[in-house]
Order: sequence, then structure tokens, then C-alpha cells
Amino acid sequence: MSRQAEHPIAEFFTSRWSPRSYTGQPLAAGALESLLEAARWAPSASNLQPWRFVYGHTGTPAFAAILGGLVPFNQGWAAKASALVVVLSRKTSQAPGSDEVKANPWHSFDAGAACFSLSLQAHLSGLAAHAMGGFDGAALRAALGVPDDVQVEAVVAVGTQGDKAALPEGLQAREQPNDRLPLSAIAAEGQYRF
Repeated sequence: MSRQAEHPIAEFFTSRWSPRSYTGQPLAAGALESLLEAARWAPSASNLQPWRFVYGHTGTPAFAAILGGLVPFNQGWAAKASALVVVLSRKTSQAPGSDEVKANPWHSFDAGAACFSLSLQAHLSGLAAHAMGGFDGAALRAALGVPDDVQVEAVVAVGTQGDKAALPEGLQAREQPNDRLPLSAIAAEGQYRF
């Protein structure tokens, strides 16, 4: 599928997608840190930067713990990723010099921006990234020591894209970039009309 934008945009928006086939090859030294650095610079409401990341490289206990928190379907293909990154967000904030802890209603929005920054940097670095919602949040919370005031948002598989033939037959047909809704279905001037 050749993705076509309706209006002029940078090519990397349409060429980035979320494959499931990975080679299992370890990441080069510093590669994951570069992706996390890109996430660090994401936009943030009131500059609270609520995003947090817990990661594991393939072959480590951290990787196994994160993989164990995925639903079986995602475990099947994510086991070949080079790294798994859990995207978290702090649900509360405390202003500098203040003792008052307040709810941060934008924590998930900001974490999503950071996750996209990580995914886009992966693409620009020649790596693949696939964010997943199919996980057991309670299991990940327990395995990784995530406190109650932190939301488990997503898990991202990162690595070198592999051949789709390595996937189970049912997934091979899905291993291609998908399309998006037309702009008219998601944006309107002045009033919600969808």
C-alpha cells in the first residue's frame, strides 16, 4: 500500500508504520537512549513532563518481565523485538516549591506525545517501533514496581524490522502500512459534526 497524504506534509509521517516482524538482533549501543532522548523533548502541558519509561533489552530479565505482561497475542510477535519499552505517566504533579500535590489531567496526552516522539525517532533511525495496548497493567505494575500514582499507558516494541514470512500466517497479510481516515472525518471548522 502506498500511503497518500491529502495535503503536503513531510514524507516521514506517511512512511512510518508499526510492523510486528522483528529480527531479534540486539540494538546498537546507545540506540535506545537516542529514542528515549527524543521522547524527553516532547511537548508538555505546563512543562510537567509526566512521562516515564521502563525498558528491557532482549535477553535480559527486564525484557522477560515486560514480555510476560503482554497479552498472549502480542507476546507471540514481540518476543523477537530488540527492546520493550513501557510508557508510563505520572497522574499527579507538584509545582516547584509547593507541598500541594495536584491531579494532572493531561498526563496521558503528554505521554502520548512522548511515545510518538520515540516512535518517530525510531523510524528516522532506521528502526521499527510498534506501540501496544494489549497488556496486563496490573501485572506490569507489580513486575516493574510501578507506584499507584503512575498510569501504565502502553508498551512499545523496538528493533530492526524482520521479514514478514517469520510471522504466523494470519499476521503476514496484516504486515503492511495501513491507511487513515480522510481528513474530513476527523477535522471540522467551528463545530463538532462527525
